[in-house]
Amino acid sequence: MSWMNTFLTSSIGRKLVMSVTGLFLITFLIVHCTINSMIFFNDGGEAFNKAAHFMGTNILIRTMEIVLFAGLILHIVQAYMLAAKNRQARPQGYAVSNPGANSKWYSRSMTLLGTLILMFLVLHISHFWSNSRLGGMMGIAPLEEVQIGDKEVLNLYQDMMVTFQSPFVIVIYVLGVISLCWHLIHGFQSAFQTLGVNHKKYTPVIKNIGIGFSILICLLFALMPVSIYAGWIC
Repeated sequence: MSWMNTFLTSSIGRKLVMSVTGLFLITFLIVHCTINSMIFFNDGGEAFNKAAHFMGTNILIRTMEIVLFAGLILHIVQAYMLAAKNRQARPQGYAVSNPGANSKWYSRSMTLLGTLILMFLVLHISHFWSNSRLGGMMGIAPLEEVQIGDKEVLNLYQDMMVTFQSPFVIVIYVLGVISLCWHLIHGFQSAFQTLGVNHKKYTPVIKNIGIGFSILICLLFALMPVSIYAGWIC
């Protein structure tokens, strides 16, 4: 298995791992955004709480949650290691440098954007995942339950309503989502290119799909806290 270790620690191997895990995380974003967008039904959180209850109690989903965390950690580790390797290869800057002529600023700032997203994720997990998964443990107050049909489910909708009453939290979330948008715009097309999907006919299409996807997903994520804070959802 030495060839495997050599491959996975090479620049190409790291980029391949980042591409696969990145596409997996994009799939998660679609599911996560779809579930969270149910707050726009403005039905007092019934649809959202139903969906969140299913996601939190289904054994397959809970198993995929572990895979998700593993993929996220692997994506982050590989990104930082690849960035460190690139810095080692070029310890000094070029005498004449005009990076903007060959690439967009966000493609050159993926590590910075990723770091901002990581900080945002820590805040997001502490606000929601910890409450729903660790409520009553480690000094975390358990969430209230609400009756939906014949079931008592965690009132995650109310948790969102309370969390997004702080202007500071709103600003952090919007900035985090903006960072995510720029990260996705480059990462979406880059992932397919790394996996060999690079053709003069199809690459522009993939790039445009990536831009549209990134803007739509991130716009929805940003609208959620803003809508709650503004009182459009109650």
